[in-house]
Amino acid sequence: MVTDTADISPHPLSIPDYRYFWIARFSAVLATMGMVVVIGYQFYDVARSDYGMSIREASFQLGLLGLAQFIPLAVLTPVAGWVADRFDRRRVAIFANSIDGVVALTLGIMTAQDALTLPLLYMMAALHGVARVFVGPSMSSIVANIVPARILPRAIAFNSMAWQTGTVIGPGVGGLLFASSPALPYWIAAMLLAVASFAISRIRPFPKTEIKGQAHPFRQMVDGLHYTWNERFLLGAITLDLFAVLLAGATALLPVYARDILNVGPQGLGWLRAAPAVGATLMALWFSFRPLKHNVGIKMLWAVVVFGLATIGFGLSKSFWLSLGLLSILGAADMLSVYVRSSLVQLNTPDDMRGRVAAVSSLAISGSNELGEMQSGMFAALLGPVGAVVFGGVGAILVTGVWAWLFPELRNARTFEPHFRKTSS
Repeated sequence: MVTDTADISPHPLSIPDYRYFWIARFSAVLATMGMVVVIGYQFYDVARSDYGMSIREASFQLGLLGLAQFIPLAVLTPVAGWVADRFDRRRVAIFANSIDGVVALTLGIMTAQDALTLPLLYMMAALHGVARVFVGPSMSSIVANIVPARILPRAIAFNSMAWQTGTVIGPGVGGLLFASSPALPYWIAAMLLAVASFAISRIRPFPKTEIKGQAHPFRQMVDGLHYTWNERFLLGAITLDLFAVLLAGATALLPVYARDILNVGPQGLGWLRAAPAVGATLMALWFSFRPLKHNVGIKMLWAVVVFGLATIGFGLSKSFWLSLGLLSILGAADMLSVYVRSSLVQLNTPDDMRGRVAAVSSLAISGSNELGEMQSGMFAALLGPVGAVVFGGVGAILVTGVWAWLFPELRNARTFEPHFRKTSS
């Protein structure tokens, strides 16, 4: 890891390797977010138009689409974390982006030929899940190898800006490109993923992580789960995000709101998908210049409560502009929670465990998103889309109260300074 020295500027962007990392992250997120929003709309539209499904039936299919992305994550997460700790993290990230490039090219070709089917979209969603499971721990672990520990929280805020800015621009641009030419978003995504891979290749090699001990690789994979389970602070922060977003996964039903509730079509869907990232980007920009320093735990808990309230408001809204505003608030609250959790995970994890612990965190994030989509689709089939979103928002608030009681470490956390240094042996 880079050590603190007097000649290193406290600004992450002053480090060339970090600039390459930021470009790679932004390009990849811009590509995948533009691609995902189009996949969701195409999937829902194909289910309604080509398969003659009702709104509730097509909503349930959207939930299954989330499940198709989650299954690879659930199966491969321990492997991906071990790979990130065992091999060159740059090469792993390039490999994962290449998988997503194959997905983009395949969907571009099939869209141009008007040959999309639900089975094909399911398969591409699963392959996208494979890419995500490997890119998450490898990319998040690289940062701590190229910036000093004392500026890591600021670097994480800039990471979030890359993610959220891409999430803002990607869906809107994807929707506009789709309206112009349905296959065009996929061609642009493939190009951006190639840019991301090239930028990662420009990061200078850093010392390869050496996993301590001579345990069997399978045991080394399990160690990441074991370490996270025994560190109550990390466990509480990660599982809070998992269950809160799992319940309040409104984004899965945005195609339903765009097509049949707010009646704004694919272009409006792009803006709905971008709205949470607008709020998140503004919050990340604030933290990049004014890092959070005090009462980090209680602020994270209140952020999840606001997240739940904004979800309820969005579910009940019939106004496009009000919905955009509520989604922006939702995104800002989620960004605060992500910022606190990511900083804690990075600063409280030894480098030789960082890939595996990051994989556990990535699984929680992806699990909350993909399983949240499945939960939303199932409850939309039972309660209707509005009822499913409102139910999820209420559930997120209740989970926050339970977690504040189960994990007093979260309430009592004052700063990002390490609160524990247990071993996972």
